[in-house]
Amino acid sequence: MKYQLIIQTFISRFLILGLNFGLVIYSTNMWGSEGKGLISIIIANLSIVSFISNIFSGSSTSYFASKFRKEQIVLYAYSWSVFVGCTVPFIFSYSLTKEYTFYLIILSVISSLLSTNINLFIGMKNIKLFNVYTILQLLIQVLFIVVMVYVLGMKKVAVYFIAQIICLFVLFVSSSIQLWQKLIISHLYFSKNIRNDMFNYGWKTQLSSFFQFLNNRLSFFFLEYFRGITSVGVFSVGIAFSEAIWTVSRSLAYVLYSDIINSDNPNHMIAQTKISLKLSFLMTLICIIGMLLIPASFYTMVFGKDFYETKKIILFLSPGILAIAVSNIIGFYFAGMNRLKILNIKSIVGLVFTLLVSFYLIPRWGIIGACIMTSISYCLSSALLLWSFYQLTEFHFYDFWITKNEIRLILQKLKK
Repeated sequence: MKYQLIIQTFISRFLILGLNFGLVIYSTNMWGSEGKGLISIIIANLSIVSFISNIFSGSSTSYFASKFRKEQIVLYAYSWSVFVGCTVPFIFSYSLTKEYTFYLIILSVISSLLSTNINLFIGMKNIKLFNVYTILQLLIQVLFIVVMVYVLGMKKVAVYFIAQIICLFVLFVSSSIQLWQKLIISHLYFSKNIRNDMFNYGWKTQLSSFFQFLNNRLSFFFLEYFRGITSVGVFSVGIAFSEAIWTVSRSLAYVLYSDIINSDNPNHMIAQTKISLKLSFLMTLICIIGMLLIPASFYTMVFGKDFYETKKIILFLSPGILAIAVSNIIGFYFAGMNRLKILNIKSIVGLVFTLLVSFYLIPRWGIIGACIMTSISYCLSSALLLWSFYQLTEFHFYDFWITKNEIRLILQKLKK
């Protein structure tokens, strides 16, 4: 494992963590729990569209970047992104106004096109550009929100989506310029074999991701149905904290994934996975402890009186947060090895549990019931993935603890 890349990725993830917190705090105070709930629902719909787009523009782009001509990969990914982004959002139009349906379409197309470019950087082992563009997606959006609210005087929730659209468009143009400098136009042509391989790999990985997403987001829709949109806004703050913490494990997972798809040494891959596993586990644990040490009154002061349960939400979600931080690493290992069946099984187990338990816990206990259900579901699915990984190797508790030698190497890199 390249410790310099790990350190760069950690730094970028902590910047993202801070930007995520800032955006959550600002949007909650600016538009209240109802506005935050609306944002959460639309972003959830965008995520569903992205799962379909990512059949070609997601991990299949990274996986085949070193196996096929990149020009052919881009051709299929771009075409699919535009088609899906212009058609699938209409499925959700019944629950959104025309204004927000339009925003969803534009966001779907541009975010998928940008995702293609970023995933190609991963496949080309250019983790530095991946980190840069991941940070800029939040940083530029925040800057545009500030300009639109305080300079242009725009106050509606639509500001959030307009800023996001402008941000994604700017980054797509910039990343395309960098990417196409290394591509050859004459190599652009459709290939049936490449299409089939990308589709077969893509739908399997996205099916697993979609099931996991439903596991993550079904509670939003159950809460909206049983308790109203305001409860979604309150609960989404806790989920936002969870996902902000997961940026650490996901960044490590992307570095690991880039190594695995460009390596043919199974023992090396397992060793690198264990290193990523322990780093993810310990850094996530530190983040959770830090959040739980913050007084409950702080969350009320920052987010408003509707969010007095935020610390309790984080507490009940914390076991699941830690479990997903571990499964993110192992999941990318199996994806890099093209062993996708276990990922689908893991996600289905969590989803079935969520569906069975939601109808009992959420109507009775509301937000806390959603937290308990979500956390147990995360732990169940992650335990299955962890057990599958350790069928391939011996289990040791020190796999979750950083050694003195690793600490020394990390400190040396930091000094440099």
